[in-house]
Amino acid sequence: MGSALNPINSSLIATALAPIALSFHVSVGRTAVLLVSLYLASAIAQPTAGKIAEEFGPRRTFLTGATLVLIGGVLGSLSQNIPTLVVSRVLIGIGTSAGYPTAMLMIRRRAAAAHLQAPPGSVLGALSIAGQATLALGLPIGGILVGTAGWRATFLINIPVTLVTLAMTLAWIPRDGAVHHRGLRDIVTRIDVAGILGFGGAMAALLVFLLSLPDVNWVALVVAVVLAVALVNWELRAAAPFLDVRLLASNLALTRTYLRQGLTQLGVYTVMYGVTQWLEAGRGVSAEQAGLLVLPMSALAVLVTRPIARRNLVREALIVSALSFMAGSAGMLFLGVDAPVIAIVAVTLVFGITVGTTSIGNQTALYTQVPITRVGTASGLFRTFGYVGSIASSTLTGIVFKDNVTDRGLHSIALVLIAVSVVVLVMVLTDRALRNPLRSTVGDDRRPTELNQPQGEAT
Repeated sequence: MGSALNPINSSLIATALAPIALSFHVSVGRTAVLLVSLYLASAIAQPTAGKIAEEFGPRRTFLTGATLVLIGGVLGSLSQNIPTLVVSRVLIGIGTSAGYPTAMLMIRRRAAAAHLQAPPGSVLGALSIAGQATLALGLPIGGILVGTAGWRATFLINIPVTLVTLAMTLAWIPRDGAVHHRGLRDIVTRIDVAGILGFGGAMAALLVFLLSLPDVNWVALVVAVVLAVALVNWELRAAAPFLDVRLLASNLALTRTYLRQGLTQLGVYTVMYGVTQWLEAGRGVSAEQAGLLVLPMSALAVLVTRPIARRNLVREALIVSALSFMAGSAGMLFLGVDAPVIAIVAVTLVFGITVGTTSIGNQTALYTQVPITRVGTASGLFRTFGYVGSIASSTLTGIVFKDNVTDRGLHSIALVLIAVSVVVLVMVLTDRALRNPLRSTVGDDRRPTELNQPQGEAT
């Protein structure tokens, strides 16, 4: 439930933007900041939550994150202006970001304690479903909530879900081990606060640059490059780096996993938002109806994920992901305002295969490619690359649909996605590390004091 909160919240607000603009007497364009604020907060907070979980324990980190979601939900439901809503969305973005990296860290530690030789496929599959296959659910859920209870319900819904999640965590998740008391300087060094701030600044500048396209924001680009260079120099000298540059440079298989995830998410988000935008503008479909048309994509993703996860398939899953990505993109070339609804649903269903296979394939690859002491940060960075892909998709649709939403624009997007899918397929086919991924599982490099193992016996 915790891992599902972030992707659902990222799309939940989409159907509420127009009612919010009407309520506060502002343009719909101004409310777009509510989308961007959660994207930016999540892109930075995901690896940060993973790093904090590695140092202080995943259960503590997750409980703190869930509390922030609760506060954000209450604040958003009571907001009387846009700035307060932005603060609420940032709190929700930061809080929900704790779900996925802490879950991955808990699973990896429990698997190590149980001396499992292979990744726990069924567990990772369930996590993958919660984290990625639920992405499209936010659109129809948001439409129903706004239609029946108003836009404030899109914030209120976080309160009961978070309370249930907190109760289950307190009841079922074993406590983290004791944390040795450290001085403030030691904590700052272990968490690498300077690295986190540098990463956050560089990521924020990069996202501002991407969102400015096709008009180039040179200031944002220069700031992003300067901060990135400074971040690399700092992390190479840091005792406990937040962004392990040496790991990324030496572990190219992991780096390729990040790139595959980002490129594939570019396609998934483009279809989910670009096609729905085309449906609303070109065919006069309501936001609620557009959300329902992409809902089968999530259902098929769930069905596809389970058998792949049980068998711990990686390369095979990623090949299917790239091929379905290509097929779905080619199918978009045949869509037009007169296309039957069944054709539109068919294209989104093909991308449902992409969502299910890429999510579990890349997640299992990640699980085998990082040492146990870096699983939290690495998993958070995995999600960050997904968010960069989502921002890039917004940039692509913004450029193509800048003046008007047309069939021709949709077909231009399809051509771009076909090219991206070819790149992803070549990456998969030429990646030797994917041929025997389970044999290359990174060993247990932990020290007893680093593990902070849960109390109780592993099952």
